[in-house]
Amino acid sequence: MAEETVTRRPTTVVIGASATGLFAAAALMDFADVTVIERDRLPDRPEPRRGVPQARHAHLVWSGGVKAFDDLLPGLTGEITAHGGRLVHIMGDMVSRAPNEVWFRRFTATHHRNLVCSRDLLDFVLRNRVLADERITLRQETSALGLEGDATAVTGVRIRTNDEESTLRADLIIDASGRGSRTPQWLAELGAPSITEREVNAGVAYATRLYAAPEATRDINFPLVNVQANPAKAPGRGGIILPIEGNRWIVTLSGTRGGEPTDDPDAFIDFALGLDDPVIGELIKDAEPLGDITTTRATANRRRYYEQAKRWPDGFLVLGDAIAGYNPVYGHGLTVAAQCALAVRNVLSTTEPGQPGLARRLQRAAARPVAAAWDLAVGQDAQYPGASDTRPNSIERLLARFVDKAVETGARNPRAMEALLDVMSLELPATRLFSPDMLIPMLIGPKKPHLQGPPLTQTERKTALS
Repeated sequence: MAEETVTRRPTTVVIGASATGLFAAAALMDFADVTVIERDRLPDRPEPRRGVPQARHAHLVWSGGVKAFDDLLPGLTGEITAHGGRLVHIMGDMVSRAPNEVWFRRFTATHHRNLVCSRDLLDFVLRNRVLADERITLRQETSALGLEGDATAVTGVRIRTNDEESTLRADLIIDASGRGSRTPQWLAELGAPSITEREVNAGVAYATRLYAAPEATRDINFPLVNVQANPAKAPGRGGIILPIEGNRWIVTLSGTRGGEPTDDPDAFIDFALGLDDPVIGELIKDAEPLGDITTTRATANRRRYYEQAKRWPDGFLVLGDAIAGYNPVYGHGLTVAAQCALAVRNVLSTTEPGQPGLARRLQRAAARPVAAAWDLAVGQDAQYPGASDTRPNSIERLLARFVDKAVETGARNPRAMEALLDVMSLELPATRLFSPDMLIPMLIGPKKPHLQGPPLTQTERKTALS
């Protein structure tokens, strides 16, 4: 078998040109030469690709992710918005009902701005920005077959390009291959101890269809419209309208076991009208569909606790969805991907690749943003029947109950909403919910009653339905 030796300064191989892989490459390029290997051939325009099937569904980037994007790649969000993306004010540009059926008021006092666009556009801009750097080499149509080394150190990755197999050696190998990661199998082949895994699967299925935005909504920055499922009422059903570039709406509907949406065009609008609030169905019933319905069931929360391994091989790191994948309804995947990469860059700013014990430090640093998103996701999803063989632990149960109370308080109080969004956006840890901004409004009670329906303005409702 032929062998290729990568020389020059410290070297890294990233498995996967996913968002996680590209952010990792951006974090590493100041410290090492980076080779990104990608199974697919990447498109040269904003369009779907085989390796990202979930891209057709609604995506957003929380403000914690927006900050991480620009910390890693200054001006990245500006490039995305220049191509038609949008920074939306949360909650001013969003009409949202929480899982406990509370409608949020549209506060404008918070600083939070979420990035909204199609996943195809985001990936296109990110690829162009990262892969233009001369310190990064892309090898397309190249598959990772396994790791070289032993249980104490990974020294390379075996690859196949066309029908030729070879080995790339580097100081650091990073698995950014996503939910389909084969790292547990690869580590077992090296003789490393097994890794603890956990799955919490609410049984959510998604169905998505593109629509042409109604003509009258195209000049008014029409808000996101979000009806979240209630875990206390299984099956949980919800949906979102996401206005994106090109005067289009992404409409994604979701349902848990026994209440899943399908790819039947005749049932799509009926499903939306049958949600606990019919606002999404009312807004799309006369809109023009663009293309067919896309469905997916790969929505389980699945985590691998690599940071807890008794022994971790030098020269190897796992990032992003390859550590943990989340129910997409919470929108945390892209934010965690960027924050993992930032954690890597922060560690490497004090330690060069190749140092003993560095990979373990990097793996533990990457686990912190993963854990924050995981606790938020499983606290809700574990409440659905059959979601997990393991009961939620005491911290997860406490956090879920407290988040419900925080949502109820934040829906009517701007200061409490700011605290809630700081946590949901992955800007600050969950301890922020125990700050005076949240606890005082909880104790003294609300100043305003709950809204009884979606807070669309008369202009928004009229233009969307005209």
